[in-house]
Amino acid sequence: MITNGFTYIALLACIAGCLIWAQHSTKAKFFDYVPPVVLLYLIGMVCCTFNVWDTAETKAAYNAVRNPILYAMIFLMLLRCDIRQILKLGPKMLLGFFTASVSIAIAFVATYALFNPVLDEGAWRGLGALCGSWMGGSGNLVAVADALQATETQLAGASIVDSIDYSCWVMFLLWAINLAPKFNKWVKADTTKLDEVSRALEAETVGAGKKPVNFPSLMFLLGLSLIASAVCTNAGDWLRGIAPSFLQVFDAATYRIVLISILGLVLAMTPIGKIAGTTELSNVMLYMVVALIASRASFMELLAEGMAWWILAGFVILAIHGILMVVAAKLFKLDMFTCGVASLANIGGTASAPILAAAYSGNLVSVGVLMALMGYVVGTFGGIGVGYAMSIFG
Repeated sequence: MITNGFTYIALLACIAGCLIWAQHSTKAKFFDYVPPVVLLYLIGMVCCTFNVWDTAETKAAYNAVRNPILYAMIFLMLLRCDIRQILKLGPKMLLGFFTASVSIAIAFVATYALFNPVLDEGAWRGLGALCGSWMGGSGNLVAVADALQATETQLAGASIVDSIDYSCWVMFLLWAINLAPKFNKWVKADTTKLDEVSRALEAETVGAGKKPVNFPSLMFLLGLSLIASAVCTNAGDWLRGIAPSFLQVFDAATYRIVLISILGLVLAMTPIGKIAGTTELSNVMLYMVVALIASRASFMELLAEGMAWWILAGFVILAIHGILMVVAAKLFKLDMFTCGVASLANIGGTASAPILAAAYSGNLVSVGVLMALMGYVVGTFGGIGVGYAMSIFG
């Protein structure tokens, strides 16, 4: 069992590297159906399940690396994005986001009505907190739990579902990327505007006159992204401390994400945004973040006492949400990118929506970030409202 933090990080990096190397060297069609990022997620969860590393001993390394790399990755990806192009997607992406939010609310109420007899008394309080998280983020989960007076046991159930079911949903959405062309054809989605934006941003990234990737550019971008991550982390904590009471609903992570996003989007409109290497370096960080997230999710949590019904209820919620999203996609002709990122912007928040967006196109990561940030606004109020709606059933 690995107890050394550096060894733990090194192993994750090695696994990610081997998967990418295998895909590009073998050209096997297997990877068309099971992308390296999905395999990385599965392998990480399997290793965690079989205690390849000690989660307690490596927790410090995980905490020290995960968020800083995530923020640096978002910064680098946003350097490739022209927000003026992204805003052209407006109405469609907003429709997708709020469709996801409403479908999640419906799924929670319907599932609780079905599972109420087998769940603990007052389980609606814990599920309300989970709904807050699945509409926003962890800050919303805590806020809703406090508002609904959820017990520690109920909050533990919500946290386990948030970990296990969420991890499976992320893997499913990453896998479903390969189905996007067929799905878009089936719903008759017009991806013209999305494709235009993607091409426009891609052209800005690899356009004529852009210098090739070299050591100076990579070193500069690495240093800039890491210091930007560090500065925004500290500034976010400071802002959270001085924020007025009505803004205390947002946790420090929210302020950090807002700051790093603004910084990346602003610098994207300067010569810094034209420096070569953002794609390559951000992709390295992308795989590291995925590996780190997967490394804390154990399949053994499925066997935790009293949690089976909670976890099953979570999967039913996701199934209903997924079905409603497919119906909405058919009705409103929403493409898979819009549906997938909107779903994960709610359920996964800023930690995973940009990852899914990047898996479609690195140039569209800002869509995932901005949609996820919207979730923090509706998460608390949505979770409280859904919680009380579930309480009708006892």
